[in-house]
Amino acid sequence: MAKFLERNANGEDSRFCVILGAQWGDEGKGKLVDILAQNVQLCARFNGGANAGHTLLVDGKKYAFHLLPCGMINKACKNLIGNGVVVHIPTLMKELQELKEFDPRALERIFISTRAHVLFDSHQIIDGILEAEQGTNSIGTTKRGIGPCYSAKAIRNGLRFGDLLHFEEFERRLRELIAWSQKRFGDPREKDTPAQLQLRKALREYNTKYAFDPEGGQKGGVENIEEEIARYRQFSEILRHQIVDSVTLIHEDISRGYKVLVEGANAALLDIDFGTYPFVTSSNTTVGSVCTGLGVPPKQIDTVIGVVKAYTTRVGHGPFPTELQNEAQSLQDHMEMYVGPEQSLERKGHSAGPYCVSPNTQVKVGEMLQEVGHEYGTTTGRRRRCGWLDLALVKYSAMVNGFDSINLTKLDVLTGLKQIRIAIAYRNSRMTEVRLPCGYFPSHLEDLKDVVCEYETMEGWAEDISKCTSFKALPANAKKYVLRIQELLGIPISWVGVGPDRVSMLKVDEPIVRPDGSVSASPNFPSSPLRGSPRI
Repeated sequence: MAKFLERNANGEDSRFCVILGAQWGDEGKGKLVDILAQNVQLCARFNGGANAGHTLLVDGKKYAFHLLPCGMINKACKNLIGNGVVVHIPTLMKELQELKEFDPRALERIFISTRAHVLFDSHQIIDGILEAEQGTNSIGTTKRGIGPCYSAKAIRNGLRFGDLLHFEEFERRLRELIAWSQKRFGDPREKDTPAQLQLRKALREYNTKYAFDPEGGQKGGVENIEEEIARYRQFSEILRHQIVDSVTLIHEDISRGYKVLVEGANAALLDIDFGTYPFVTSSNTTVGSVCTGLGVPPKQIDTVIGVVKAYTTRVGHGPFPTELQNEAQSLQDHMEMYVGPEQSLERKGHSAGPYCVSPNTQVKVGEMLQEVGHEYGTTTGRRRRCGWLDLALVKYSAMVNGFDSINLTKLDVLTGLKQIRIAIAYRNSRMTEVRLPCGYFPSHLEDLKDVVCEYETMEGWAEDISKCTSFKALPANAKKYVLRIQELLGIPISWVGVGPDRVSMLKVDEPIVRPDGSVSASPNFPSSPLRGSPRI
C-alpha cells in the first residue's frame, strides 16, 4: 500500500506523469493535461500528428491544439514535440500565430526534436488518394497525411527537422521526395473518381492550394515546387533555435528535478498494434511509445493516468460493441433538468444552438449523447458514433497501459437519462453462456463483431451537475455510477469531469462512500489490486 501511495496516482505530485486515452480517442485528455500543466516545467508530445485535437476552454476562450502540447497555456512551461511525432509545419506555425495574443513569446517555449519527421502537403494529398481508392472499405482517416508520412519514415525517404538545419541537403532531398511521389501517385488511373483525379493533378503540378478545395484554394498551400522550397527555407530560419536534440533536453530537465507531463494523441484502441486494426491510426498510442517517442527509459515513468469518457464514442469505421442505434428513453421523469420554458435540451461546451425535444417524448439516447456532448471531431468536424460505456474495452486498455488511476470525463452529458447501462464483459454471440476472459479484446474484426455485451443497468440522475465544484456535491446516483466503474475496473478514479471549463474537473481526494456507508478505494485510500490489473 505504501508503494501505491508514493506513485502520486492523480498526477499532481508526479515527477513524470503520462496522460493517455483509454478508448477510441476524444476522451477529453486535454483538460486534465491543461490542469496538471500549470505545475510542471516541461510538457511533451510523443506520437501522432495533426490528426488529433485538444480543445481547451480557459477563461472563456477556446484554444484548439492539433500539434502544440497543451502546456503552451502555461507561460512558464517549456514544451517539447518528440521524435515520435510527425509535424506539418504550416499547421504548427498557424497554431503559434493564434497563440501570439495570449503569449507573444510562445515560439520561445516550443522545442522540436531533430529526429521528428516533417509532414508535407504531398503526404496529405497521397492520404486523400489512398483513402479514395479504398471506396467502401476506406479506413476513415483524417486525410492529414499521417499514414503516408510514417510510411516515408519506414521506407527511409522521409525528411526530419534536423535536415532543416542543413538546407541545401534538405532542398535536394525534398525535390527527390516530391518527384518520387509524383511518379508513384500522380498519373491518372482508369477507375479514378473526380476527387482522385483532382488530387493526382494537384500532385503532378504540386499545386497544393487546390488539392482539397478546388473552388477557393487551400489556405496556406503553394502553387509549385519553387514556392514550397521558399516556404521551407523561411520555416528553417524561424525554427532554427527551436530544433534541438530532444533526448539531451528531456534528460537534462529530469536531472534538474523538473516535473514532466506527457500527453498522448489518439488512444489505446487506435494503437497500430493494440487497436482495432486496420481501423487504427498509424502510430503507437500506448505507454510503450512514450519511451520510443521521447527517448526515455520505462523507469522514468512515475504515473500513468487513463482518460475514460463516461460513455463511449468512435469516429470513422470499425466495430463498436456498445454502439447505440435506436435505443430510446423518455425524459419525462427529468423535466426539471432538460425541459424548461423553451422545451429544449442544453448543449454542452459549444454554442451551436439548442437540442430540441418536446415534453413526454422519447429520445434516441445515441443522438442525445451526440448532441448534448457535442460529439463532433476537433480535427475534422465529423460526427462521432456514440454508445454506452464499455468497461471490457477499458480493462483491456488498462492491461496494456498499466493505469495508476482513471480520469472519468463528460459525466454531465448523461444527466437526464432515467437509466444508464455499463458493458461489464463480453460474451460470444454463438455461446452466450460463456463470459470471455477478463481483459480479453478480440484482435480480429470478425471476432469483435461476434461479441455481445453483458450489461449492468444503473439509475440515472436529473440534477444539473455541471456547476458542482466538488465530488461530494454530486447527486447520489452520479456518485454510485462513478463508484461502480471504479469497483469494476479495480483502478482508482482520481478525477471526474462535469463540464467544459477547467474548474469543472473535480478531484477525488477522499474515499468514495458506498450507499451502505462502507468506503471504496480512492487514490489516497487504496484497497484495489496492483495498478493496471483489471477484474470483474
